[in-house]
Amino acid sequence: MSCTPESLDRVLLQLGPLSIYWYGVIIATGAFLGLLIATRETERLGLKKDYMVDIVVYAIPIAILSARLYYVIFEWDRYVGEPWWKVFAIWEGGIAIHGALIGSFLTAYFYTKIKGLSFWMIADIAAPSIILGQAIGRWGNFMNQEAHGGPVSEAFYNNYMQYLPDFINQQMCIEGTVYHPTFLYESLWNILGFALLLVLRHRFNPRRGEVFLSYVIWYSIGRFYVEGLRTDSLYLFSEIRTAQFISILLIGAAIVLIVYRRKAGLANKYYNGKKVK
Repeated sequence: MSCTPESLDRVLLQLGPLSIYWYGVIIATGAFLGLLIATRETERLGLKKDYMVDIVVYAIPIAILSARLYYVIFEWDRYVGEPWWKVFAIWEGGIAIHGALIGSFLTAYFYTKIKGLSFWMIADIAAPSIILGQAIGRWGNFMNQEAHGGPVSEAFYNNYMQYLPDFINQQMCIEGTVYHPTFLYESLWNILGFALLLVLRHRFNPRRGEVFLSYVIWYSIGRFYVEGLRTDSLYLFSEIRTAQFISILLIGAAIVLIVYRRKAGLANKYYNGKKVK
């Protein structure tokens, strides 16, 4: 469907030669809100909030690096023959959320081992914050007009998209064509996941580790379907979208871990710390 482009300005504030972009501000906002929620929950459970702050401080640079490396690995042909510094030119675009999650996961794992903490307890505390940060962060993609889907039909627009706020439809008008706002689909899915995780841990008091593993399953299901609509996917073996392949692996691994940890007696505490009867 054709349209007249009237995109929003990607720059929030210009201070001389310094440009402050909406993308960075939105990502930082998501991280801050997630940290705030996690530290409050950490204190409620009797732990020092400094633990969560430390993990975030260490995880952010590692997550950025791992997100970039993940992207470069799957887009290696793009960098062959280019200057070596192009591999690190993150300002030119090219990071992957799965790479960031891997870096964050490893950071938290080694930190908890060093501090003598339960990794699964920390992961359960952080899970709602992670998915909330992802929900907010997708609006950074919206401002950059990236991570969108393919062109929408006139019927789809008239039946669904016309009811969205005008600023969303205008921002999804790129070079005269309206595209699927997949950032919005994933953001809404993640917000629902955030609410469900809070209900799960406070109303049902699940076994330790199962809030985090439920997050993995929920996020991966949504990402699998949304990824199928996107036009900028990384590919594994030509026709297989990397994010979809990883999502299937994560769903299977999370289910296996839940079953295994229960049968092996490794999930012998509830979220609140009390032992399973």
